[in-house]
Amino acid sequence: MTGGNGSGGSDVWGGALRVREAALRTARGGGGGADALLAALSGVVAHDHASLTRWDPLRRRHVTLASTYPDGANAYIERRLHEDAGFASVRRSPAGARWWHDVPDHERRLSPGWRGTLEPLGVRDGVAQCLFAADGRYVGMLNASATRGGRGDHGAARAAVALLGDCLAAAVDPLRPGTPGDAGPGAGERAAGVPGTVLVPDDPDAAPVPLDGERPVGFASADSPLAGAVRRAARRRPGPARLLVPYGGGCTNCGWPGARRRPPWCAVRWPGPPR
Repeated sequence: MTGGNGSGGSDVWGGALRVREAALRTARGGGGGADALLAALSGVVAHDHASLTRWDPLRRRHVTLASTYPDGANAYIERRLHEDAGFASVRRSPAGARWWHDVPDHERRLSPGWRGTLEPLGVRDGVAQCLFAADGRYVGMLNASATRGGRGDHGAARAAVALLGDCLAAAVDPLRPGTPGDAGPGAGERAAGVPGTVLVPDDPDAAPVPLDGERPVGFASADSPLAGAVRRAARRRPGPARLLVPYGGGCTNCGWPGARRRPPWCAVRWPGPPR
């Protein structure tokens, strides 16, 4: 088993600080990445298996960034976990985290993931945590499982996991600062006169997010006409993700005439979190 802070005191908080530092380095694109972050987690949560995954909203599945689970468990987490009834209960839990000992036996029996993946591994403890960006987007998940030893969900570990949610989310968020979506110095020069990509959230109160360069005028705010037109057009199409491309002669999908006077822009509808 990796980790195991039976005292539940300063050792856990020291471990939490190391996780936070590793998460910040990962978010900035260095410091060993997700593997180093997962290794630091052992100072907070005792576990035999752990994984950190990113939610891919276009493919509607999780993508493993780092893991010590067997291949079969990784495959389940990536492709089927978000459809498991247990996943919804994790999302609804405080801080997006649910500990193994908080799950009633009857709920485990109803979970295909528990019966087919965790139970055969001999899991007897652990935590699952859904990770959310500051703007509310679901961005990924932390899973940690223990197969032996005492309970690891003592007060310090529970508090630390709850407090680490934000920095873990920043580490897995594909739109974190420093990615193409961050319009840093010179971004306007890079984007000028060339097509760009914008994520349009489902939430009508959420502003569009530029993925490369500056936000075009037509997507300046959550209630801008083009953002509304993209959402309306997207709702008429099947599937969780759509590409809506306004061309020079006008938007072929939503009919926005302003496209005649601006460079072509490719708008991607951002689907909501898994249900």
